[in-house]
Amino acid sequence: MAAWSPSAGTRSSCLINNGITETWRFPSASFLTGKNKTKRGSETLVVTRKHIYRDLGSYGLSKICASKTSVELKEEHVSTRGAKVHDLKKVASYLFRTKSGALVKVKVEKKREKYSIMVYVSSLEPNGADNKSSLVMVWGVYRSDSSCFLPLDFENSDQDSQTPFLKSSLSELMLELEFDGKESPFYLSFRLKLVSANDPNGLEMLTHRDTSFCVPVGFTAGHPLPLGLSSGPDGDSWNFAFFSRNSKRVVLCLYDDSTTDKPALELDLDPYVNRTGDVWHASVDKTWGFVRYGYHCKEDVHSEDDEAESIVLDPYATVIEKFLGSLFQNSSFDWGRDVSPNTPLEKLIVYRLNVKGFTQHKSSKLPTNVAGTFSGVAEKVNHLKALGTNAVLLEPIFSFSEQKGPYFPFHFFSPTDMYGHESAVNSMKEMVKRLHSEGIEVLLEVVFTHTAESGALEGIDDSSYYYKGKDSKSYLNCNYPVVQQLILESLRYWVTEFHVDGFCFINASSLLRGVHGEQLSRPPLVEAISFDPQLARTKLIADCWDPHDMKMPKEVKFPHWKRWAELNTRYCRDVRNFVRGRGVLSDLATRVCGSGDIFTDGRGPAFSFNYVSRNSGLSLVDLVSFSGPELASELSWNCGEEGETNKSAVLQTRLKQIRNLLFIQYISVGIPVLNMGDECGVSTNGSPLLESRKPFDWNMLASGFGAQITQFISFMTSVRARRSDVFQRSKFLKPKNIVWYANDQTTPNWEDTASRFLALRIRAKEQ
Repeated sequence: MAAWSPSAGTRSSCLINNGITETWRFPSASFLTGKNKTKRGSETLVVTRKHIYRDLGSYGLSKICASKTSVELKEEHVSTRGAKVHDLKKVASYLFRTKSGALVKVKVEKKREKYSIMVYVSSLEPNGADNKSSLVMVWGVYRSDSSCFLPLDFENSDQDSQTPFLKSSLSELMLELEFDGKESPFYLSFRLKLVSANDPNGLEMLTHRDTSFCVPVGFTAGHPLPLGLSSGPDGDSWNFAFFSRNSKRVVLCLYDDSTTDKPALELDLDPYVNRTGDVWHASVDKTWGFVRYGYHCKEDVHSEDDEAESIVLDPYATVIEKFLGSLFQNSSFDWGRDVSPNTPLEKLIVYRLNVKGFTQHKSSKLPTNVAGTFSGVAEKVNHLKALGTNAVLLEPIFSFSEQKGPYFPFHFFSPTDMYGHESAVNSMKEMVKRLHSEGIEVLLEVVFTHTAESGALEGIDDSSYYYKGKDSKSYLNCNYPVVQQLILESLRYWVTEFHVDGFCFINASSLLRGVHGEQLSRPPLVEAISFDPQLARTKLIADCWDPHDMKMPKEVKFPHWKRWAELNTRYCRDVRNFVRGRGVLSDLATRVCGSGDIFTDGRGPAFSFNYVSRNSGLSLVDLVSFSGPELASELSWNCGEEGETNKSAVLQTRLKQIRNLLFIQYISVGIPVLNMGDECGVSTNGSPLLESRKPFDWNMLASGFGAQITQFISFMTSVRARRSDVFQRSKFLKPKNIVWYANDQTTPNWEDTASRFLALRIRAKEQ
C-alpha cells in the first residue's frame, strides 16, 4: 500500500475509512501565507488505518458529512513562452458562491511533482461594523466516500488547523496550500470563517447550498466520452466514464497490486462535477500503482450499507482481471500485412466450431497449453482447408458464465481467458492472422440479447439495461439507446482490434423488440448496425435460435436493409423432412434453388446460410440414428433401429442418408454451414442438449466412416468451386433455365408426399 501525506500541520482528530489496515503519514505542514513567506508546522502525525465499525461514537469522534458542490468547473492548460516540457502547468478551476454573495474560486495547479491549491475570495461583505475581522479557512483532506466520513473534526479543531487569508488586491483575499504530487488523488474540503477579537468563534460561511466547499486534487472532472477507460491527452492520467442514469451515488474503486479484494482507494464522484447527463466521469493522475478498477452504484444517496453493495465491472473494459477492469491496456500487436480475405458472400463455405472443444481432446496431439485455445484452432488449419472451408464460425468467445456456458456472456469486449494459454487477446489475434493468411475468414457468434444471471450488467442501472419483470431479468433492452451504443461499440471493437470478418447474432428475433417489449418493424439497433460505416465490410447473419429454448428456431421475418443474411431454419426443416420421407418435392426444390420465398425481397440466394445440423439439437449422425418420441421436434429418422447397431443394412442406410443430407446441402444455392464433428460422426447418443456435445475426437478421422465422409465433403466443395456459376450465385436462377424431372423423366408431382425422386438440369448460361 502506498502512503500519502497531505501537507497538514494539525493536531486535529482523524477519522479513517473502514476496510483495510495501512499507515497514513501527515508530514510537516507546508502552506504559503504570502508571496515569499512560508510557515512550517512542527509535528508529524502517524495514524494506522484500521477497520472502523459503523458505531463511530466509540472512538470519541464526531462524524461530519460534507456534501460537495461545484457551480462551475473549468479545466485549462497553461504554458509560458520558452517553458520546458516538464514545466507545463495543468490547472483546474472551481467557482463557488456563498449565501451572502461572496465568490470563492479554487485553482488546483499541477507543476512538476507538486500540487498548488489557491483559494480566492472576492465580493466579501464586512462582518457588521467590525472592520478588524479576518477570514480564515478550516480545512481537511480525505480520500473516500465523503458521505461516510471526513478526517478533520471541524467543530473541535483548534486554531492551528485554521489558515488565514491575505489580501491579494483591494477586493480579493487569497491563500495557497501545497501538496506533494505523490499524495494524490484526494479531496480538499474546507469552510470559511470570519473571526475577530470580539468573536473568536467567528461567523461560518458555507456554500449557497449550506454545504462545505470541496474540490478534488490529483483528479479532475474528466470527460464523459468515450465511455469506459481511456488515457488522457498527455498520457499521464486515466479517464473513467461510466453510464448509470438511476444511481444517485457512484464510487470509483481503485485497486493496487496487492492480493486483497478490498479497494486501495475509493473516490466518491461528485454529481455536480463528475456527472454529465447520465454519465459519471473522472480523470485520475497516474501517480499511484493502481492495476484494477470497478464501481459502486448506489440508488440511495444516504446509503451506508457498503457491505451489501457489490462492485460492478465496467461494461466497456477491454481487459478483465478478477472480474474487474484492468488498467493495463492490451499491448500492441504486429499485424504485419494482414488483410481480410474479403470473400464474396456467395463463395463462403462455413465450418462452425467451438474453440475449446475443437482441440481439447488429447487426440489433437497438441501441447497442453495449446489444446483448447485459439492457438489450437490455428494449428488445425490444414484440416479446415482439406474440407474446403474458407470461413470459420466460432461459437461465442466473449467472457461468459462457466456454469451456463458460452451463450450466456457477462462481458462484450474481451475474449474469455480459458481460450488463451498466455494472453487470450494475443492468442486470438495470432489465430485470426494465421487463418487470414490461409484465405479463411473469421466469423463470431455473438449474444447481445441476454446475459449471465450474475456478474454482468446487473447493479449498474437495471431499469436501463434490462427488461422489467422477473421472467426477463437477464434479457437486455437492446433498443434502449445506451444498450444500443454498447452493442455498436462492441462490434466496432472486434472489427478494428481483432480484424473479425463478420458476426452471427444468436437469438436475433429478440433484437426486434422495443424498449417495452413490443415488436418493431424497424428496430433502431438492427438499422444502425446495417448502416454503420465501420461495419460496412463485415458479414451480418441473423440466427433466431434462443439458447433458453432448445427447440427448432422460430421463423421470423427479419428486417435486413439488404445487409443481413440468415441462418435458414426453413431450409433445415424441409431438407430433414424430405430425407426422412415426410416432405414434398416443391419444398425441397425451393430450398435447393436458394429459398426464393424468403430472399427475393431485395437480397439473393447468397443470404441463405444453409445448415442441416447445428451445435444444439442432434448431430448429423444422430439424425439418422435416433427418432424417439421425445425427439419429434428434431425431424429425425433412425433408419430402422434406435441407437447403436451392428446390423449392416441399417448402417448402410444411415451412411446413405448422411450422404443424401450432405449432397443436398452442398448442391443447394446458398452458403453451406458444416457443424464441427459432423465430418467424422461425432455423436451425443441422441441427446439434443448443447452441454451433451463432446470434444472433437481426432482419432475418428482415421476411421472408415470418418475417411469416407471427409473425402465426400471435400469432393462436394471442389464441385461447388469448379461450377461456381451454378452453385455460388448472388442472383436467383430464372425458371426457364431449370428443367425438373421425376423418376420417369416426366414433370414431378410437386405436392405428392409419396414422390421421393427429384432431378434437375440447369443451363449454365442464362437465356
